[in-house]
Amino acid sequence: MAGSESSSCLVVFLIKAIGLSKWTGEPWLPPSCFRKKAGGFRNNEIMFIRKGVKMKSKSRSSRQGGASRSTAAKSADKSTLKAGAHPVRNSTMPNPNTSGQKGKISNGAQIIVDMLIEQGVDTMFGYTGGVVLPLFDRLYDAPIRFINPRHEQGGCHMADAYARASGKVGVMVATSGPGACNLVTGLATAMMDSIPLVALTGQVRTELVGNDAFQEADTTGITRPVTKYNCIIKDVKDLARIIKEAFHIASTGRPGPVLVDIPVDVEVAKFNTDGPVEMELPGYRVRPKGNARQISLAAQAINKSNQPVLYIGGGVISANASDELRQLAQKAHLPVTMTLLGLGSFDQREPESLDMLGMHGSAYANYAVQQCDLLIAIGARFDDRVTGKLATFAPKAKIIHIDIDPASISKNIRVDIPVVGDAKEILSELIKEVEFQERKSWFKKIAEWKKRYPFRYDNTSLKIKPQYVIEEVCRQTKSEAIITTGVGQNQMWAAQFYKFIRPRQFISSGGLGTMGYGLPAAIGAQVAKPESIVVDIDGDHSFNMTMTEIATAVEHNLPIKVCILNNGYMGMVRQWQELFYNKRYSKTYLANPDYAAVARAMGAVGETVDKKADVPKVIKKMLAEKKPCVVDFRVEREENVWPMVPAGGSLDEMSGLDILESMA
Repeated sequence: MAGSESSSCLVVFLIKAIGLSKWTGEPWLPPSCFRKKAGGFRNNEIMFIRKGVKMKSKSRSSRQGGASRSTAAKSADKSTLKAGAHPVRNSTMPNPNTSGQKGKISNGAQIIVDMLIEQGVDTMFGYTGGVVLPLFDRLYDAPIRFINPRHEQGGCHMADAYARASGKVGVMVATSGPGACNLVTGLATAMMDSIPLVALTGQVRTELVGNDAFQEADTTGITRPVTKYNCIIKDVKDLARIIKEAFHIASTGRPGPVLVDIPVDVEVAKFNTDGPVEMELPGYRVRPKGNARQISLAAQAINKSNQPVLYIGGGVISANASDELRQLAQKAHLPVTMTLLGLGSFDQREPESLDMLGMHGSAYANYAVQQCDLLIAIGARFDDRVTGKLATFAPKAKIIHIDIDPASISKNIRVDIPVVGDAKEILSELIKEVEFQERKSWFKKIAEWKKRYPFRYDNTSLKIKPQYVIEEVCRQTKSEAIITTGVGQNQMWAAQFYKFIRPRQFISSGGLGTMGYGLPAAIGAQVAKPESIVVDIDGDHSFNMTMTEIATAVEHNLPIKVCILNNGYMGMVRQWQELFYNKRYSKTYLANPDYAAVARAMGAVGETVDKKADVPKVIKKMLAEKKPCVVDFRVEREENVWPMVPAGGSLDEMSGLDILESMA
C-alpha cells in the first residue's frame, strides 16, 4: 500500500533524526537520498527514496530484466538481518539476476574502477587517504591518468575546468572527513555554473557511521545543498548501478555535480558483477525536445520584432549549440549579447556581437537590452549581475526563454514565451521557421553606441595598465588561447578585453565567484586540451589562495601560463570601497610574496615585469615556454573596471561612461 510505503520512508528519516545509529535493519541513510531544492525540483527531477517508491506499472524485477525473487528468498534475507548480519558482509551471495552463472567476483574498489572505465573516464583528479586506499590500490593498474593536486579544493576545480574545456564529466576522488569537506567550495562552484562533475568520497565503515569515528563527517548532509544529487552507498550490490546513475544525472538535463559517498567496507566487500548494469531512476525525466507550438510562437515573435536581442548564457555551450546559435543569428539577423559564462558561444569578431552584458558589460549591450522589443534568452538564468534592478529590466520587451530547466522559467523575470528543452534541438527547429529581417535602423543605433562607448583605458599612461596586458596576450595568441581567470577585476578585464571566438575557450567561476579558481582551472583545462595554449589571467589575491598548485603543474609537465595582474589589493572590493565607502580601504591590502621567486622555487619559470615597455617581449617569452610559467605584472594599483552598474541600479544607469568618453 502506498500509505504504508510512505510510512516506511518516514521511519527511515525519523531513525536518523533521533540518532539511532545502531539500527541493524535498513541503513539510516537510504542508497538514494531524497532531496528537493528550493523553488521546485531542478530539471523536473524527483530524487526519490528507492525503498519507499511504489512502482505503478512494472515490478522492479521486470524492469531489470530478471526474475522476481521468491517469497522464501525475501524471508531468508529478513532472517539474516534479524540475526544481526550486516548486508555488506553478505554481498558475496549470488546475484539473483545472474543465478546459475559462474560470474565474476570483484571487490567494491574494482567495481568502481570498472564502472569508471565503462563510462569513458580516462582522466581523474584526487587526493588519497585512509578510507580510499582500496580504491587507489585498484587505480594503480588502471588505464586512467590520475592528477594529484596539492589540496582537494584545487583538485575539484581542476575536474570542473576539465569538464568545461572537454565537454566530458569531470571526476574527483577524496577521502573521508576533511578530504570530503574540502570539496564543498569546488562542488558549489560547479553547481552554480551547471558543470557535470562526479565526486567519489570515502567514508568510515558502515557500522561506525554516525558514531563520530576518526575522520568521519556527514558528507551527504554537508554537500546536499551544493550537489545536483548525492547519496551514500551501504551495500556493494548497489555500487555499479549508482555510479552509472551518477554519471547519467551529472551529464543530462541541466548538468551539475553528483557526489557518491562510499564506506571503506563497501570498497572491500565482494560481489558477483556479471550481467548488465541497469539504472533505476523512475523519478528522473529529461525532456530534450521543445514543444512545437511554443517554438512556432517564438519564431513568429522573432519575425515580427523590430529591435530584438539574443541573450545567451552558458547553457548554449553546455548543449554544444554554438553552431545553431550562429545560424539563427545570421539567418534572422539578430544582435547577440552574452553572459560571462556565455562568452565564446558566439564569435565576438562578428558584427552581430554585442559582447558581454550586465554589471560590467558593454554599454552597447546594456542599452540594447533596455531598448529592445524582444529579448530571446537561451541557456541563461537572469541572474542579478545581468539584470540589475528587476523592475526596470528590458522594460519594453516581450521575453522568450529557452532552457532545459523548467525551474528556471519565470524564476526571476516573468516570461512571455517559455520553451523547455535542449537548446541544440530547439534552435535547430527554430532556424527552420525564422525569416531574415534587415532591421537597418536597429543595427544603425547599435553601431552608434559601439562607436561612442567602446571598452577603453588610458593607453598613454607610463604605468602598466592591466587591460594592456590582456590586449597583448589576446594579440599574440590571436584570440586562440583558452583563458581561465580568478575572480574580481582581473576576471572582468579578461571578459572585456580578450575577444573569444569559440565555445569552451573562457573558463571562469560565474555564479559563486570563487577566488582561487584560475590556477587549478588552468591545470584542468591544460590536461583536457594538451595541444592548446592555456593562460590564467589572475589577480594577486586570487592567486594567493591556490598558488601551491603550481607544484602540480610542474609535476605533470603542464605548460600553463599565469599572468598575475598584481595591484596589491583585493581589487574589486577596493573599487567598491573607493566608490561607496569614501576610500576607507579596510583589510583589502595584503603583503604579497615575490611570485616569480615562489614559482622558481616550485620548479616553474618565474618573471617579474614592472616596465610597460617590457610587457610584449615577456609575454612572447611566456608563450614560448614549455614549462609552467608565472609572470608577475606590477600593474596600476588603483585602476577601476568601467562601466559599472551600481548594485540595485538599472542596466542603463552605468557609472564610468564619462570616464570612458574622456579617454577617446
